[in-house]
Amino acid sequence: ISSKRSSSFKRAIANGQRALPRDVLLDETGLGIYKRFVRYVAYEILPCEMDRRWYFYQHRTCPPPVFMAAVTLTQIIVFLCYGARLNKWVLQTYHPEYMKSPLVYHPGHRARAWRFLTYMFMHVGLEQLGFNALLQLMIGVPLEMVHGILRISFLYLAGVLAGSLTVSITDMRAPLVGGSGGVYALCSAHLANVVM
Repeated sequence: ISSKRSSSFKRAIANGQRALPRDVLLDETGLGIYKRFVRYVAYEILPCEMDRRWYFYQHRTCPPPVFMAAVTLTQIIVFLCYGARLNKWVLQTYHPEYMKSPLVYHPGHRARAWRFLTYMFMHVGLEQLGFNALLQLMIGVPLEMVHGILRISFLYLAGVLAGSLTVSITDMRAPLVGGSGGVYALCSAHLANVVM
């Protein structure tokens, strides 16, 4: 893993060094809830103190981190709709109507290409949905705040696609539901930040 930055990022840091306070960011007092969250994100995601201070003082709320929130909200809505329709909130995949959904991925339906991605909106039960939603919001939102919507959406969707392609190769009989592939991709990206 390389810690190289783009030249524009280096120039922004070099120009911003003169304007940034020299004290440690953790000593900043009198912050509101949102600014404390931005400071937490800076310390959680960025590897060096100068990057953290630059991000903290230059951070703007536009564009907001909407991708991970939108995906999580969509997953919850889809789960609630299927739960109400089937009157089953745990282990929905055992219900035959659930498996007939056009969103579920099954290797036998590979010709329907949208299923390689749409299975991320379906979940087995409350435990899987809760775990995925929690990790998406705890890891995905801070990553999206620092790296932007394009990088994180590409990373998440690549993880989802990798999950369906792996199931296509390894187990031709198993249906696939849940956004765990994307969540694992986010965890790997966060691990890369920790290693840096």
